[in-house]
Amino acid sequence: MKKFLVTVLVMIVSLTCLIGAGTKETAVVSAPGAQAVKTGSPLADVRVRQAIAYAIDMQAIVDNLMSGKALVANSLTPNGDWKVPGLENYSYNPTKARELLKSAGWDPNYTLDVVYYYGDQMTVDLMTAVQAYLADVGMKMTFRKLEGDLASQLWVPPADPVNGPSAVNWDMAYAAIGALSMNEYYDRFLTGGGSNSHTPSDPVYDKLINATHVVDPAAQKKAFYEVQKYENANLPAIPLYYQQVFVAQSTRLDRAGAGYGNEQFNYDWNIINWTVPADASGKRILKTNGGPVQFVETPFLNPGLYMSQKVLFDHLVVADVNLTPSKGELAESYSVSDDGKKISFTLRDDIYWHDGEKITADDVKWTYEFAAKVPTLNAVFSSMLKKIDSIAIDGRTITFTYKEADPNALLCFTQFPPLPKKYFANVDPMQFQQAAFWQNPIGSGPFKVKDIQMNNYATFVPFEKYYKGKAKIDEIQMYPSGESDPNLVKNAAAGQLDYAYTKSVEDVLALEKMPNIKVTPVDIRYTRLFFVNKFVKP
Repeated sequence: MKKFLVTVLVMIVSLTCLIGAGTKETAVVSAPGAQAVKTGSPLADVRVRQAIAYAIDMQAIVDNLMSGKALVANSLTPNGDWKVPGLENYSYNPTKARELLKSAGWDPNYTLDVVYYYGDQMTVDLMTAVQAYLADVGMKMTFRKLEGDLASQLWVPPADPVNGPSAVNWDMAYAAIGALSMNEYYDRFLTGGGSNSHTPSDPVYDKLINATHVVDPAAQKKAFYEVQKYENANLPAIPLYYQQVFVAQSTRLDRAGAGYGNEQFNYDWNIINWTVPADASGKRILKTNGGPVQFVETPFLNPGLYMSQKVLFDHLVVADVNLTPSKGELAESYSVSDDGKKISFTLRDDIYWHDGEKITADDVKWTYEFAAKVPTLNAVFSSMLKKIDSIAIDGRTITFTYKEADPNALLCFTQFPPLPKKYFANVDPMQFQQAAFWQNPIGSGPFKVKDIQMNNYATFVPFEKYYKGKAKIDEIQMYPSGESDPNLVKNAAAGQLDYAYTKSVEDVLALEKMPNIKVTPVDIRYTRLFFVNKFVKP
């Protein structure tokens, strides 16, 4: 069915091309504030980025490929109170796209290299449709799926954030921002940002983004409005659509009343009290996806994207389902100074690593000092770390002092966990993900590793010394998958899935038909987009 819809979309584009050939050309009017500057990369010209936005009929794609289970985006910021009204929608206008390309002097022989990392068929269908839409306005495009260590292929910043050259090898990357906070949408575009592989230094944009780093909500909202206006005019990235996340659970699973939050992050989901019926051997086994393929993903970029991250690590503070910091976790107490420049945590005295050693204040201090040297970091985490002036230890108390208050500092401590210092003695921060630790990690959470066979299976069992008590589930069995899981529907139908989440419309439509699966939609900050590499490629 989806392949048929792609064929229809391609036919529509072809017909539009034939009809549009005899249509009177319209005047090109760039969005207010746009900067039509052309540098070494063909995508550095804002007119080219605007042309791409106008060339793609996202409403047709949402209606047909996604069965209406998405909303067309005109900003990275989702719809709501935090979005400024009156933004340009970049509605489908191939005539305007052609005029912009002509004005920019686009070379029709240049072929855009578009990468993606999702494994679902809808992504391939989407890429095929986009390829046809761009061909209609005179742009060539190829697309390819990345494998392996995605962070090193997508998000490594260039050594020179002003002139490049690029440290990654693509023109556009189809990806998503599942934002921990509003700042995560935009901090990644700051000069020298921890994952800014795509946008050269822009002092105007830097100033606007930095103005959002205030504690007062009214002032912060006003600052974000100004960021969105500049973003909308200049398109440093090309927003495509907004989505919900869908939580799938078997009718066997009892979540013990736990709420549903943004499954891509960490929140208080009370997993130690989840239960499933015992099997013939008397074991309560939870079956899920998100098992490691090549390594367990570090929690410093996407802190709760995979099930292994969620069950292996606890945090200084825990967030509620709305990602609001709510209470101490590894910290028995914490305090924030009135000016927001000092946060102190006092560790519990009964917390242990999975190897039986006590978690210490020195582990905590070392973690955040080390993280500041890691090149691929979550944008919100990176911004917070840069503002730290000092970290001091007094017994079990750790005090973070900031050069300036960070509105997301406490939120960061709900997501980015302490790590055991002794296992990273000789690890180069530049090779953090490649450390042997991530083949068999030692954590602090309710479950510990029993066995990991990369790209085959992973099993986790309750941690006996866990300070909240032993989990009721006897074992978690994870089969390997990336962010998109091609085996999700098959395993759910076979009774081999008790918990998972997905953003794949195809998966949701299939899962909703299964009597053994309950699907719960959750509203989240989640935007699919094209990151646009404006650096010269090496």
